[in-house]
Amino acid sequence: MSSTALNHISPKLKEIISPYLPRQHPEIDYSTNSNYLNFQIDKTELDISVSFDKQIITGTVSYLLTSKTNINEIILDTLYLKIHKVAIDGKEINDFELKELIKPLGAPLVIKYKALQNTSFLLQIAYSTTKECVALQFMDKEQTTGHTQPYLYSQCEPHYFRSACPSFDTPSMKSTYIYKIDSPLPSLMSGISIKENKIISKPIHQPFHDGSRKSYFFKQDVPIPTYLVAIVSGDIVGAPTGPRSTIYCEPCEIDACKYEFEADMENFIKTAENLIFNYEFNTFDSVILPLSMPYGGMENVNLCTLSRTLLSGDRQNVDVVAHELAHSWSGNLVTNCSWEHFWLNEGWTVYLERRIIGAIHGEPTRHFSAIIGWSDLENSIKAMGDKSKRYSCLVQNLKDKSDPDDAFSTVPYEKGFNLLFHIETILGGKEIFDPFIPYYFKKFKRQSLDTYQFLDSLYEFFNDKKNLLDTIDWKLWLFTPGLPLKPKFDTTLVDQCYSLSEKWISSIREKLTLAQYEKKFHTSDIENFSANQNVVFIDDLISYQGKDGFSWNSVEAGLALQAMEKLYSKYSKNKNAEVVFRWLRLKLTARIKDSYPILADWLGTVGRMKFVRPGYVLLNEVDPELARTTFYKYEKIYNPICVALVKKDLGIS
Repeated sequence: MSSTALNHISPKLKEIISPYLPRQHPEIDYSTNSNYLNFQIDKTELDISVSFDKQIITGTVSYLLTSKTNINEIILDTLYLKIHKVAIDGKEINDFELKELIKPLGAPLVIKYKALQNTSFLLQIAYSTTKECVALQFMDKEQTTGHTQPYLYSQCEPHYFRSACPSFDTPSMKSTYIYKIDSPLPSLMSGISIKENKIISKPIHQPFHDGSRKSYFFKQDVPIPTYLVAIVSGDIVGAPTGPRSTIYCEPCEIDACKYEFEADMENFIKTAENLIFNYEFNTFDSVILPLSMPYGGMENVNLCTLSRTLLSGDRQNVDVVAHELAHSWSGNLVTNCSWEHFWLNEGWTVYLERRIIGAIHGEPTRHFSAIIGWSDLENSIKAMGDKSKRYSCLVQNLKDKSDPDDAFSTVPYEKGFNLLFHIETILGGKEIFDPFIPYYFKKFKRQSLDTYQFLDSLYEFFNDKKNLLDTIDWKLWLFTPGLPLKPKFDTTLVDQCYSLSEKWISSIREKLTLAQYEKKFHTSDIENFSANQNVVFIDDLISYQGKDGFSWNSVEAGLALQAMEKLYSKYSKNKNAEVVFRWLRLKLTARIKDSYPILADWLGTVGRMKFVRPGYVLLNEVDPELARTTFYKYEKIYNPICVALVKKDLGIS
């Protein structure tokens, strides 16, 4: 934490942002109960054991700390944890208290301990998780893909590591790690696998003895924040997808996984390195999780966790991997200091992802992806309504201790991307903006920062172009709810989709007969469409709902959909989740009742919140009873994070 002033921004920008400026930079994280500002973590050792029978982990976490100030206590984040012992420098401490649980940020663990500034000491805590743990999902073998063994995986972002381990659970704190995990099943963690135990702190817990188990060891030499710690244990095998990448999954899917990713993985890494600088984490491994994975991917260092929805068989959803790879620089190496500045992680990552895809497939592809993203942004902000409009600001305000998960939406991703794209455009294009990319990531490498530090570095680098940067409406982009100004995109690829959708809408207005539709339209209309083009085409059809009196719930539109179902039969047979969801969304918009149970059944095959949450909202609009019945039927297969948010969406207490 530094109190360094912002020395490079222009007077005009300083005037705009002055009402929002914190007293010091990076800004304080209000989503942690810990007193993290008083400490530096020199090293973390995590020695844990997995019990599938009890569905908990138990173990010892050891922090080598240095006090930045004189201290009287150590306060750590916890959530639904049991604390068994606390020791400092090997001596057991009894003067500690687990405070009252206050949702959503948990129960502070307060340890009374006096130390002078610049004192180094070893803090050890023996603990166990409980069945209320949000970060860990234990699955019975029946809930997995192969149905062979139980399974465990973690999802710690944004603030759930505190339910898996007592911690300074903030992206402002980074540490190197040594991991030891005991489990009866193959296990992976967010580090490089090593053959021997490198943990030097003697654990202060008793390991499980509930059957045969093996110890697995990992190290993480690059300091990372807690939300990037990952644990996976189950029936897992791996296959190489490149010289420095391996894909892991259940044995029944290893061939499909290898096929899906091996053509692109190394190309993605090399392209990213050419844009930024060399990849610093040695290996870029990924694991396809069972269906309950709530996100498309999670960028855990050395172990990206990926959704099964990426296995479409057509290699059309691998852009998600480009996104998680881009996080290796934006997020993992350079990190938002708090969830108020989450756009620094995700906006940069989407920008880099699209630069990678554009470099490989051409600039029109980058713009095409951006157009899809803009549509998602419009829908996301529209769905927020007045009650949640605060979360459509790029810089969030979580100082009221509100749930960081409530602020998670498309906004930091797409509004963040569009700001960076706007800056690129204002400055004169990629060639002018590109030198700033490695400069920025080198300057803040292995650090956490806030938006104001980003702005200062931008104005510092483009010192001779401050007048251009001052033309940007920073207040609108950063602090104002709602949509920003829409950039001008290259519409080469999207125009093909819009042209076809307009042709269908005009035909519906003309009230064509079924026979006339079959003469005017052909299967070949979409034969050469990519999966993303199919997505845009269907999304654009849906967007006409309510425009100029148009309704999909009409006799004329119903007839058109009959023709579409016959001519574009591949939509009903498609395995690509992005396309399947859009097609079902169109049919529910048209109130085609036989599609309701189809969507309900499909929601039992995906756990990705991108589909699950809007899927239940959509089902709830047409058949509330079916929506709730379906949710109760599949609730156990979803991740706890997903369950909590769907309950909010459906108004279930």
